[in-house]
Amino acid sequence: METRIDNDGLERQINITCVLYAVLSVVCLLVLQHFSWAPVQVRISEALCVAALFSKSAAPKLAAGCAVANLIGMLIFGLWPAGLLDVVFGSLATFLGALWCYRFRENRAKALFGFVLTNALIVAAYLPFVAQGSGFYTIPFTDISFDGNYLAMYAFSIVTVGIGEAISVFALGWPLSKLLFRKYSE
Repeated sequence: METRIDNDGLERQINITCVLYAVLSVVCLLVLQHFSWAPVQVRISEALCVAALFSKSAAPKLAAGCAVANLIGMLIFGLWPAGLLDVVFGSLATFLGALWCYRFRENRAKALFGFVLTNALIVAAYLPFVAQGSGFYTIPFTDISFDGNYLAMYAFSIVTVGIGEAISVFALGWPLSKLLFRKYSE
């Protein structure tokens, strides 16, 4: 049976959720730095990406929120110019993940997996450069240097970014999406 969503006020709620996503991203980056910038990046604000289950219009709004949060994070933590990669490509990962999420919204697990997939593949591709720009030169907890080992760092980052994003969208976002579906479903 198809779930019918009440659209009255839903678009306004999505706009509010996307603004909240940007604000919460910045707050989490500041307050929970170790979780937000660690090898396994658990960003609590990513749970709000479930807004894409409800509306395709959430994709550019979430991407804009991600760009603003990453820009502020870059400026606060002094990650210029490497942090620009996060501003541009982190936002692209969020945008593509949101489009995937909306496309597969009838299957919540498959829909939310889009964020895990896009973040793991895209963020992991530039993370070695941002890490080096931040003064990190080895894969955490190993002696493997970034220099000349891009593929090792990329593989490591795919796994760790994927784990962090899975925690964010499945452990935090899934229950939130159930709550929102109850609120907006008949």
